[in-house]
Amino acid sequence: MRAVAFEGLKLFLDTANLEWIRKLNRMGLVDGVTTNPTLVAKEQGDFEEMVGSICREVRGDVSAEVVSTDYDGMVREAKHLSSIAPNVVVKIPIIPEGLRATKTVSGLGMRVNMTLVFSANQGLLAAKAGASFISPFIGRLDDVGQRGMEVVEDLVKIRDNYRLKSEVLVGSIRHPQHVLEAAKIGADIATMPPEIMEKMMQHPLTDAGLKRFLEDWERAKKAKPSITA
Repeated sequence: MRAVAFEGLKLFLDTANLEWIRKLNRMGLVDGVTTNPTLVAKEQGDFEEMVGSICREVRGDVSAEVVSTDYDGMVREAKHLSSIAPNVVVKIPIIPEGLRATKTVSGLGMRVNMTLVFSANQGLLAAKAGASFISPFIGRLDDVGQRGMEVVEDLVKIRDNYRLKSEVLVGSIRHPQHVLEAAKIGADIATMPPEIMEKMMQHPLTDAGLKRFLEDWERAKKAKPSITA
């Protein structure tokens, strides 16, 4: 029997920890991975080997970020990162030089995840420059008193209005409710720390219900009369 394809919100892991990625990928939950310099710094090992291992583990897109802030450096790094594996997506920050670099490398056939987006206007410019993914950071907006999901709502509406090819990738997710809201709004992707994906599986009533089922089963086995020859 063929597996049913899931066409809803894609779930990415925001981590460079291969152990977590493998664990959750075995459950069929991981559509892709996003990394950044902060996440990579938390792990031990060579950066390129790390990205290559993640790309082999996950069939979907794996974002690896440039660290240069000038046009030439970004383009150079983008070319190098893209050579690691065919499913690498280059993360570039939404700064003027980043927009220029995005136009260049996307024109060369490389996919770009434009990161550090905090407004719908920035996201619109990212799409115009050729970004394949637009990453609004909703948690950081919530931190400064702005409703982060409002930016996602605006970007989804803009995407639908003009049938943009850019996908809305919701980042800086802080809790499972953020994932639910992203799905209800119609975002394309939500990327989250592994701990958030694990929390999505949990509910106290599930634990209580399973405990009761098992207890009832044990009582039923003891009450069942033995069959003798």
